[in-house]
Amino acid sequence: MESFQPSGLRIGILGGGQLGRMFIQSAINYNLHISILDPDANAPCKDIANHFTKGKLTDFDTVYKFGQNCDVITIEIEHVNTEALKKLEKEGKKVYPQPHIIELIQDKGAQKMFYQRNNIPSPDFFLVEEKEQISKYNNYFPFFQKLRKGGYDGKGVTKLSVPEVLDHAFDAPSVLEMLVDFEKEISVIVARNAKGEMKSFPVVECEFNPEANLVEFLFSPATIKKSTEKEAYRIAEEVADKLGIVGLLAVELFLTRDGKILVNEVAPRPHNSGHQTIEGNKTSQFEQHIRAILNLPLGDTSIVIPSVMVNLLGEKAHEGPARYEGLNDVLKISGVNVHLYGKLTTKPYRKMGHVTIVDEDMNTAKKKAVQVKNTLKVVS
Repeated sequence: MESFQPSGLRIGILGGGQLGRMFIQSAINYNLHISILDPDANAPCKDIANHFTKGKLTDFDTVYKFGQNCDVITIEIEHVNTEALKKLEKEGKKVYPQPHIIELIQDKGAQKMFYQRNNIPSPDFFLVEEKEQISKYNNYFPFFQKLRKGGYDGKGVTKLSVPEVLDHAFDAPSVLEMLVDFEKEISVIVARNAKGEMKSFPVVECEFNPEANLVEFLFSPATIKKSTEKEAYRIAEEVADKLGIVGLLAVELFLTRDGKILVNEVAPRPHNSGHQTIEGNKTSQFEQHIRAILNLPLGDTSIVIPSVMVNLLGEKAHEGPARYEGLNDVLKISGVNVHLYGKLTTKPYRKMGHVTIVDEDMNTAKKKAVQVKNTLKVVS
């Protein structure tokens, strides 16, 4: 019988935001020692980590020094120094997801070429080095232009509708991705441990805030055909398997109007499209990430109860110390679970928390979610 001795096992996380915070909340159940590296002295993880280091995630020396004091190193954000992680890996540290995978996903162009090489369905695209080159593709408009590096949470993405209006186009290496006529956006989170065991969470459906380009509502389970669900799992697991990733991989997908499934983007870590698993599934994405990176048996991902997740975004025209209007009112609603991220200040569209509403009836859960969205406001 194999034994597991977590006491004294030092897990290092690059990034100390809300994902790290929720990871720590699960890690407590395993008696794990968690160290955090983050550039913000007031990061959400600061007061709950066993050890907190303020430092730049993209600086080689900072990341390398931090990792030397850890047994296992993982991430909650992709924008990290992969050269330092590669060196740590060569020296025997366990780094999950593996540095070469993080490096690939950091570059949206490399990511698209990976799909192309491996026959993974994804929207058609062109690569450009500068704004001037966009005119070569006038016959293919409209596009979403995505910066190859540095984008996050909807930033680094702009819609180019017609060749004549490129004043807001990025003048940097980019992906020009042709627009997809999709019915809905769905997501699958896949976990894979070092033994190669793999499990997917049930498919969820995402509804976006059009201004912020961020998920506003998430529905679990997604309202899709069984055949579509099966294909979504197949594609997501194929991406995880081809990458050989250890940890979690969130695979964001388009379901087109003619029934095809295309990979939009992936994230090699816990993801916004998995927050509802804390209350809605037998195993949360955060516990599953722990199990995967420690090479433990993966947990049961099945749904316990239907759920709707609402992202709490900072209100427009509000910037400063955060206040939560309407909190008392939403806490009176049955099935409401509030998660605040410990961020001291708010600004427009900043992710400040989320609320998961669980109910045996999905339509009832959706109505409650709209009520929560209209009642609970993050203001300054």
